[in-house]
Amino acid sequence: MMTESTPTPKTNPEVVFLRPSRGWSALNLRDIWVYRELVYFLTWRDIIVRYKQTVLGASWAIINPVIIMIVLQVVFGNFAGMEAEGGLPGPLFRFAAVLPWGLFSGALGSAGKSMLTNRSILTKIYFPRLIIPLSSVLSGLVDFGISFLVLVGMLIFWGVKPTLGMLALPLTVLLALVSALGLGLWFSALNVLYRDVGYVLPVLTQLLLFISPVGYSTSKVPVNLQYLYAMNPVVGVVESFRWATLGTVPSDSLPLATLVTISSVVAITLLVSGLFYFRRMERTFADMV
Repeated sequence: MMTESTPTPKTNPEVVFLRPSRGWSALNLRDIWVYRELVYFLTWRDIIVRYKQTVLGASWAIINPVIIMIVLQVVFGNFAGMEAEGGLPGPLFRFAAVLPWGLFSGALGSAGKSMLTNRSILTKIYFPRLIIPLSSVLSGLVDFGISFLVLVGMLIFWGVKPTLGMLALPLTVLLALVSALGLGLWFSALNVLYRDVGYVLPVLTQLLLFISPVGYSTSKVPVNLQYLYAMNPVVGVVESFRWATLGTVPSDSLPLATLVTISSVVAITLLVSGLFYFRRMERTFADMV
């Protein structure tokens, strides 16, 4: 008579230990490339939504910086009597600073509130959450490109010839994006936990406008304070952009290379720390929004 044998259990079953990854691998930056089409889609969507149901459309990309330039010229040029570096016309000197400032401030504002404005997709599908603030930052490049054409027209009108510094413009724009993304990652993650950040961010952005060399030159800041002043990443962005487009450097101040180096170190530090903090808080986003 045949009897059915019972399978003998394994005496040494294989044990798999799951541990969280550490270091740069924990950021999963490779996923950004894998989901690059989603980055493109969200960036394009932000651009379309920005001007949807507006009468003037993309013309606001020109109107806004022109208005800011006029206000700064009246306040710092006419009332305060602050001369432009190198004898340049005041409107041109200040408009060349408004452009990178507008790229930075617009990217920071969009990235800071991006997690809440995209709450509908956060709870439905999986994708690297880092894509949301990244696409918000990249969408500002379109407005920057449109307003840059106005600067080119102003250079031609006042007869300012381009210099070899123009070749450094991509690096200056990259520094502005890195600075905005670094701060944007911090604020976007904090905004999910504390909605007060949404009220603080516009105030902070306006404060940065006046403590950055947008309406004036860095040379107006006492030299003994300029090391501290350069820790504002916008300082390196604005002064390097002015140098690249107008060929001017602030007089009676630290060397431009020193200003840019300090600002760049701070910007990179903000980006790296922001990436790790954003990644750490990512698991709570779907529950908190």
